[in-house]
Amino acid sequence: MFRVALKMLFGDRGKYLGIVIGIALASVLMINQPGIMISILKTVNGLINDVSGPDLWVMDPMVKNVDDVKPMQDTQLYRVRGVKGVAWAVPFYKGSTKVRMSNGETVQSVMVGLDDATLIGGPTEMLQGRLADLREPDGIIVDKAGAEGRLAKPSPQPGGKPIPLKVGDTLEINDQRAVVVGIARATQTFASQPTIYTTYGRAKSYALSERKMLSYVLAKAQAGESPEVVARRITHDTGLRGLTSEEFKQKNLDYMIHNTSIIVNFGFVVLIGFIVGAAVTGQIFYNFTLDNLRHFGVFKAMGTPDSVLRRMILLQALVVGFIGFGLGAGITGTFAAMKANSTDLSMTLNWQLLSASGAAVLLIVLMAALISIRKVMKLEPAIVFKG
Repeated sequence: MFRVALKMLFGDRGKYLGIVIGIALASVLMINQPGIMISILKTVNGLINDVSGPDLWVMDPMVKNVDDVKPMQDTQLYRVRGVKGVAWAVPFYKGSTKVRMSNGETVQSVMVGLDDATLIGGPTEMLQGRLADLREPDGIIVDKAGAEGRLAKPSPQPGGKPIPLKVGDTLEINDQRAVVVGIARATQTFASQPTIYTTYGRAKSYALSERKMLSYVLAKAQAGESPEVVARRITHDTGLRGLTSEEFKQKNLDYMIHNTSIIVNFGFVVLIGFIVGAAVTGQIFYNFTLDNLRHFGVFKAMGTPDSVLRRMILLQALVVGFIGFGLGAGITGTFAAMKANSTDLSMTLNWQLLSASGAAVLLIVLMAALISIRKVMKLEPAIVFKG
């Protein structure tokens, strides 16, 4: 009987393809949009993820997220170093700066200043040059996305492709000369601005003159000390806010979720995809069942139990759901793979997302199947002999 159910399904190619395409489109929306949203949320903690050495971030108590910098006096660094349980602490600068291109255009960029002695907090993956080259006069390191994108040198020919920055090129930052000594791979920031790394002392000279220049203090807990305990101790002893890296990441995510409409916007698109998928699939599958009522009537007249008929319809629904979801997931996965190495915003796919989308598709086909089963269960076998 199950073989007959599949022949009925594949025999009506028009409705079969319509159901599969409807499920595939719904799957693309339910996988694509959350995947993009996850990628956007990952950029919120891009800077924190790139700073791998320290396990403590110390900041002004009023800081709301990593981009909401409240500068502190440099003397706060020594107060943090004096807290019990702190192995070491180094200054860290994060600010916004303007880079003037050779054609006179200015590009807003993120400047990161690293401790002059240790260079702690710098990029971990260098594509050109070395991190130690930052100690060279006027040295800066530019992230790959910025070097190939907004900071790329204008083409000498009108309308030509920009020329990516390379080691040895020079830029102008706040009317001061900067020499590119390296290109690094960095996590894209939420604002998608180029990231420039330099030493803490040089960052202060590049930045506009301010009384307070210390953005954060990066610290490491001593061996045997819990980072969470040391963070609470820093908060108590200094009046600043000490957070572990994981706590700071969670703080950033919470701020993004509660103060932006990103979840609502992407969730609305996913909901539309689910509703459209359910409507299209349910309508076509129900019409498919109506077209085959005479066959189900014959089976009933021959004494086929209702449980077998229910399993036949469920098999048909599960087959089209599996094929449609596989097609939609394959299309989305191919698109994600094509964007994997791009400097633009990519898409993040994981098993949790695919499982949730698969469960949604399963719910869609089960609802469509239940509507059809209800119709078949009410069918009178004698109707096939009328007329």
